[in-house]
Amino acid sequence: MKIASFDGNRIGLIVGDDIVEIVPAASGAAAWPPTGMVRFISDFEERREEIERLLASGPRLPLASVRLETPVPWPNKVVAFPANYHEHIAEMKDGLISTFKNGGQGFFLKASSSLSGPSDPIELPAVDGREIHHECEMAIIIGKGGRDIPVERALDHVFGYACLVDMVIRGKEERVMRKSFDSFCPVGPWITTADEIADPANIALELRINGEVRQSANTANLIVDIPNMIAMASSVMTLYPGDIIATGTPAGVGPVEEGDVLDIQIEKVGAMRLPVVRGARGKNPVWDKPAA
Repeated sequence: MKIASFDGNRIGLIVGDDIVEIVPAASGAAAWPPTGMVRFISDFEERREEIERLLASGPRLPLASVRLETPVPWPNKVVAFPANYHEHIAEMKDGLISTFKNGGQGFFLKASSSLSGPSDPIELPAVDGREIHHECEMAIIIGKGGRDIPVERALDHVFGYACLVDMVIRGKEERVMRKSFDSFCPVGPWITTADEIADPANIALELRINGEVRQSANTANLIVDIPNMIAMASSVMTLYPGDIIATGTPAGVGPVEEGDVLDIQIEKVGAMRLPVVRGARGKNPVWDKPAA
């Protein structure tokens, strides 16, 4: 299944060129905070038969007539794994390749308010003298929560997958600050459920800027693979339904500018086209010092 949020946190299933409404806004999905998708994911297995009936009888709209939104707008957390491809570590010239062979360097949290969707632009903050880079990643959406999840059962906790772009201001400030501006975590265009992905360890990813391929990789080349990401994160903190894990970016990261168009495509998962605009917010003296 392909499950989407649309038009004010309504929830629907993608069927060809249509979307079938499963959870209307009137049911409470539009309440604040927007936790409708989290509840939907949490209850999905026990409601599967009902959802399949609704798929056959629910209101159907042309997909082109709705506004798709980020699938999980209010997760408990967004967990991100940095430096998770050897070639990316090499291009960043960190000199740390040998330290990442067994388990990587851990993870960090990215603000949930940085989430945006497939219909939203990436807004560059009003920060002068700094490069802002794209990072092509896959999102893992947790379905069944837990703590100390063993590697061998980790994939049982995956609800699905989505495209994710991890935007970042380059510099030496704390990573979370540089990566948590509003719109710095586009996710979408929908969640492709795990049962549609036969082998998540062999998924091709690609990112283009203005039609030019900038990043191209495969999840087969991850340093910390998906089961180990889930096991590592859950060794520290309880994972909850709807939590998002970002897999880390491959080589080819680079700057984006106002007016660019970013295309991310992940095999069997989906694709997003995101315009880049310049915003007027984000000024702070912390950005006044040189990036290096």
